[in-house]
Amino acid sequence: MTGTLGLPPGSVNAAGGCRAAAAAYAARMTFSLLGHCSRTGQFGAACTTSSIGIGARVPFLAARLGGVLTQHRTDPRLGPRGVELLRSGCTAQETIDALVASTPDHGWRQLAAIDGAGRTAHFHGARMKPAHAEAHGQGCVAIGNIMASERVPQAMVDAFLASPDAPLAERLLLALQAGEDAGGEGRPLVSAALLVVAGESFPFVDLRADRDPAPIAALRGMWADYAPLAEEYVARAVRPNQARGG
Repeated sequence: MTGTLGLPPGSVNAAGGCRAAAAAYAARMTFSLLGHCSRTGQFGAACTTSSIGIGARVPFLAARLGGVLTQHRTDPRLGPRGVELLRSGCTAQETIDALVASTPDHGWRQLAAIDGAGRTAHFHGARMKPAHAEAHGQGCVAIGNIMASERVPQAMVDAFLASPDAPLAERLLLALQAGEDAGGEGRPLVSAALLVVAGESFPFVDLRADRDPAPIAALRGMWADYAPLAEEYVARAVRPNQARGG
């Protein structure tokens, strides 16, 4: 049941706080991690939020180059632009610096990048809502905004680094769950995404859960189904004469 402007009943006070209540209701948070597997050369990202469609808007990766996260008043244009900067030879820090310098609305943005050498960088815009934080580790970076706890990114990094021999997709999912367990955002999550690139121009894994009451668990279930098939799907594309199935 909703009240004025589709807000929960009672969210507009007698003093005329309708606009503030609408802004609070509309606020959506995100926590994400970029990671690199030095054993396989894969790059990956995992992210979750309380609004729909995170997989199409936040993570952008390219095989052997690294990737970018763009969130908080998200501008998806910064993702492909960041990947092209990495392709041109920019480091992670140079990529973030160039993205910030090139967008007049950078005060609203939260960004992270990882480059082909596993170096990481981040940016928090001055107009971001609290709580926001970041954490860096060997070959990984986590960022989050409008979180219930500033501990979320560090919990994600710790979980990612704790299983270096596991498949990259599994490590990313462990990080995502650790972020939720550390407090997440304090409101229901709606969507989650898992993206991994290997040696080809297309993703090795690209799974998304949307409008799900438990998107991280749904994403883990999808990965469990997809994992045994991932290599076969690559083979069908690049070695069709040797591949199995249709």
